[in-house]
Amino acid sequence: MIKNLTKHGNSLALVIEKPILELLGANSETAFEITTDGQILILSPVKDKDKTDAFKNALEKVNERYPKALKKLSE
Repeated sequence: MIKNLTKHGNSLALVIEKPILELLGANSETAFEITTDGQILILSPVKDKDKTDAFKNALEKVNERYPKALKKLSE
């Protein structure tokens, strides 16, 4: 998808369509981290730390409980 920037006061804005926001699970309240390597702009929604920590803990438990099954699945 190719997008053009839109003038917004003394700045420029990038409008993100609703289907893309839905895909990212983002809305008007979602904070985005903006990074760049000088040529590429990367927008990443900031994830809820509590949810991320809960997911990591659950993943660790699964890895501890089913290491053999997970190893077989990876082969």
